[in-house]
Amino acid sequence: MKLDNKVAVVTGSGQGLGLAYAQDLARHGASVVINDVNHTIADAAVSSIVEAGGTAVAVVAPVGSTETAQKLVAGAIEAFGRLDIMVTNAGILRDKVLWKMTDEDFDTVVNVHLRGTFTCAREAAVQFRAQGDGGRIVCIGSPAGQRGNFGQTNYSGAKAGIVGMVRTWAMELERAGITVNAVCPVAATAMTESVPFLQPYIEAMRNGEPLPPFARRELGFGTPADAAGIVSFLASDAAAEVTGQAFAIGGDRLALWTHPDMIATGYRDGGWSAESIAQAWGSTFSDSLESVGENLPVEPAR
Repeated sequence: MKLDNKVAVVTGSGQGLGLAYAQDLARHGASVVINDVNHTIADAAVSSIVEAGGTAVAVVAPVGSTETAQKLVAGAIEAFGRLDIMVTNAGILRDKVLWKMTDEDFDTVVNVHLRGTFTCAREAAVQFRAQGDGGRIVCIGSPAGQRGNFGQTNYSGAKAGIVGMVRTWAMELERAGITVNAVCPVAATAMTESVPFLQPYIEAMRNGEPLPPFARRELGFGTPADAAGIVSFLASDAAAEVTGQAFAIGGDRLALWTHPDMIATGYRDGGWSAESIAQAWGSTFSDSLESVGENLPVEPAR
């Protein structure tokens, strides 16, 4: 798991999950470029790594544009001479139901999450290919992108798009020795504070109480630090053959998401009319309909 002489950029790493990823990468030996939109928060994140014996610098800029992506890669090269790992974590929320969501709500979230992932991954890929010795791209998705979530058209759409891009980039960059994977974490951060079913556990953590096994295992919910190990693993030589995958992590749980696949198939000579679909629906397809949203287990009574 040693990342000595490796250089990582982690977008949105001033606090929360991004900071946990950056700190864990630094703990394993990587030099890290911290990114945030707030100078004070970015500097504090750098200090937390330096005080723990690591190496880090800050690049303060809003993720989304090509200009920022270029600035982040240039910051890594200027400070450390190269780039080996790009972690696209930066994100924001503008939650509203479909009929209340504005163009600005939609565009703002998609710009940071989806476009920001694209621009940063593209700049990293250009740099990795120029260096000629491979690289690691780790893109942060979400369970909302895998299954949907009420009030999160913009966020769910962007996160689903990120996993789609990861699968494409894994194919495109394989010959260059560059791996591309997605991580879909669940952790106590500012972005999960508004999730109703997590409120009791977030409140318990604030009070210094340990999370029950149900939260850590069945819900896969824990601290940002609980979700950091998978990023360092994917950045390491141990994961050189792992690419195009989507991981779920949180609390005590680590899992692989399946790729979408056809689960019910019917064939009809001459093709399918609306009438023939209706006729075959009950016997061939209706029992295979997928659920939407998170399949949440119910906590046993205490």
